[in-house]
Amino acid sequence: MSRRLPPLNALRAFEASARHLSFTRAAEELFVTQAAVSHQIKALEDWLGFKLFHRMGRGLRLSEEGQDYLPVLRDAFDDIENATARLMRAESEQRLTMSTTDSFAAGWLVQRLKRFRAKHPDIDIRVTTTDTPVDFARSDVELSIRYGTGPWPGTETIPLFTEEIFPVCSPRLVAGAQPLREPKDLRHHTLLHDDMPVTWGNWLKAVGIEDIDAERGPSYMRSNFVIQAAIDGEGVALGRSRLVERELEEGRLVKPFALSLPSNFSYFVVYPLASKDRPKIVAFRDWLLDEAAMQDEVMM
Repeated sequence: MSRRLPPLNALRAFEASARHLSFTRAAEELFVTQAAVSHQIKALEDWLGFKLFHRMGRGLRLSEEGQDYLPVLRDAFDDIENATARLMRAESEQRLTMSTTDSFAAGWLVQRLKRFRAKHPDIDIRVTTTDTPVDFARSDVELSIRYGTGPWPGTETIPLFTEEIFPVCSPRLVAGAQPLREPKDLRHHTLLHDDMPVTWGNWLKAVGIEDIDAERGPSYMRSNFVIQAAIDGEGVALGRSRLVERELEEGRLVKPFALSLPSNFSYFVVYPLASKDRPKIVAFRDWLLDEAAMQDEVMM
């Protein structure tokens, strides 16, 4: 059975006008003209068959019918608003938008997300990537995994883990015509570069090698690109321990030397202070910390 209801815009115009007892103020609230509000009220009165207002010079007074109609209509609008807000909150709590770097997403996060989904099937994770810190106030990102020194103002910043830097390459290079047995053997191989803070110059200096040109070799904008080049046998890359764990386990990369250099940067879980108690933030943060602890146990 179809409902016989007045036009919604006319009802909104009446409810706003009745609250303000002014067509002008109702028009300001609804972002329309005063004439449009007046027209909607006239159309509603014609539809109902009775007057809702008494026009008194520049003022308005509700008619007896208008006084009876207003509380019912106000309650109906309140119910619609509250139900909509509940639905939007529920939808919001079912999805968490987070941000991190391309390299971290590809090298560490994505391969583990199935474990989060198994533990929290009611929360969908939306992963976005960027190399710059996210402005939480100007984006829909709710949590970020940042690589840096921290902390960041206005946020809760929780250390996730540190990492070490060391050369990695394809197993074919280690056993090739120019084997890699010690760092000085790098002079015979192509050095692969990316934009991370620790460079070949830093690593070679730390291990006491001064007669190798640390600038030679191709450069890549992303760590995952340079790692793929190393897997393909294009040369030797500086691997970040947290991002090459899987490649080392599967044998696609090897560490030709035992020497590692600690990174000055760490990974942090970051989110606005105002969001620290939201259930989905707490769930994802705790899961990340558990995953990091598990990896630390494996690497020990």
